[in-house]
Amino acid sequence: MTTSEFSSALTLLTRFGWKPRPGTLRPSLRPPPGPFVPRTRTAQKALLDSGRALPSQLANIRRDFSFGSRPTIVLAGFVPDAADQVLLLRHELTRHGCVYYVHYSRQGFSTDLICAQLDDLVAELASRHGQRPYLLTVSFGCGLLLEWLRRSRLQYRAPDLAGVLLISPVACAADLVNPVLAKPDTLVGRALQPFLDAVGTITPEGLQKSRTVFTRMFDAGAQSRETLGALFSPADLAALRRRVAEAISGIDPAGALERVRSLTFMPGLQDLADRGIPVTQAPALVLYAEKEGSVLTATSPTRLALERALSTLFPRGRLCEVTNPSGSPVQHASLIFHAANFRPYFQALYAEQKNRRWPAAA
Repeated sequence: MTTSEFSSALTLLTRFGWKPRPGTLRPSLRPPPGPFVPRTRTAQKALLDSGRALPSQLANIRRDFSFGSRPTIVLAGFVPDAADQVLLLRHELTRHGCVYYVHYSRQGFSTDLICAQLDDLVAELASRHGQRPYLLTVSFGCGLLLEWLRRSRLQYRAPDLAGVLLISPVACAADLVNPVLAKPDTLVGRALQPFLDAVGTITPEGLQKSRTVFTRMFDAGAQSRETLGALFSPADLAALRRRVAEAISGIDPAGALERVRSLTFMPGLQDLADRGIPVTQAPALVLYAEKEGSVLTATSPTRLALERALSTLFPRGRLCEVTNPSGSPVQHASLIFHAANFRPYFQALYAEQKNRRWPAAA
């Protein structure tokens, strides 16, 4: 039996209720998520028709199908793509319902359009399937989630969500680059500073520098031999590295600039915290890694707001630090190489929702 045939058989068995234990299937044996085009496109169509966004900025949505009733929408960080960001958690997530991966366009980026696509996808899940999704967001994706929820508040709407998960949140430019310092004090800050300073375009040198930094960060995570031997075959790791490299190199200058500079238009959380305004009443789980220093500034406004005013911003929220006592320290948003350390937190949130009838988000 070929790998392709095995993947097809695996998909069929899963649809009929067979569930392997988490972590027992190597990534190469999981079929890639398929394309998904929502039938509900009212919000994005209105935005595109207005000329405030371009079709080239549309995110590509992919789906892991499941008969479960609790879907998850994944918003990744700058890189890699969402499906690879949660590669080793895909089976865990599909146990509960379909998983929708929002892959940002490589030719452009529009926060307005991402918010419109989220409006449409959440509306379709509610109207066509009667489902309330989880929003699983990572790093930069957390900022997009928070901006979407903030805009919903301003429009007197409250998306009906099962819960939100924020992993290593980045919600404003100051989370990555301390504005009072002459030079950025983090590795990622030094890579992204040229984008934040750019006027109109980014130099080829600045773009290549950022690509090199993100590639090296992935390679650094892949040096953990005790992790790799248990999680990946050599072929799996080579395929993953190839996809990550393609995601990094495939973003064109306009797409990279628009994606990074979108952070400069996000106001962060401090204003809501100061005014005592909750982001959402849905259950929320905020997870920071034990080592965030290569990415987040020590003065990250988002982290400070969450640590000081979590109960205000997320009345039903919890904030935890993810550690790895028996191996390499957990780094910023390290869902690929430290999936086992994150998995128990995910399981607890989904189990809590399953065993308790939560009131609708307000």
